[in-house]
Amino acid sequence: MHLATLHLAPMLAAEKSKVPFYVAGGALVVWALVVSLGLGLRRPEFPGGQAGERTVIAITVVLVLAAASTAVITAGGSTKAEASPAPGAAPSGSATPSGSATQLKLVANPAGQLNYDTRQLRAKAGAVTITMTNMAPVPHNVTLAQGTAVLGATPTFQGGTRTLTLSLKPGSYTFYCSVPGHRQAGMEGTLTVS
Repeated sequence: MHLATLHLAPMLAAEKSKVPFYVAGGALVVWALVVSLGLGLRRPEFPGGQAGERTVIAITVVLVLAAASTAVITAGGSTKAEASPAPGAAPSGSATPSGSATQLKLVANPAGQLNYDTRQLRAKAGAVTITMTNMAPVPHNVTLAQGTAVLGATPTFQGGTRTLTLSLKPGSYTFYCSVPGHRQAGMEGTLTVS
């Protein structure tokens, strides 16, 4: 169920509403209170046999699945998908000068593996924009650091693109996904600014 929900998430509307999650979560809370305080404590014979027990379990399972599914579906921001690059466009990970700014592209593995499409990025000193695409069934971000100092990050998102623009001096920087466990699994690389 969880995997199916992850695959359906990118197909949702452009702006994700949190209302379904609040409704499902609220219904689960109300159900838990009714079952425990309203019925469980006041009626010693509750749930009244095997049929009642199965009914309570079935309703609880449905409400838990609804709350979990809507939490996954409504997580993150918008799902604006980036158009496919035009023929002859710069490949991901390469720099494209745009005025005085350097435009870089970074893509999370669309199959859900914990890696980017490149481990090396290069840019000229000055304004650097990293456009990250994540069409994977797992939320990711791109965080840029120099040494232990985090310089900036995109929000963690799923299904679409986000950009990070920073003014960078010549040097070596580390880009990585700050979702717990993702960097340790290999989702990182080096940005060299000259």
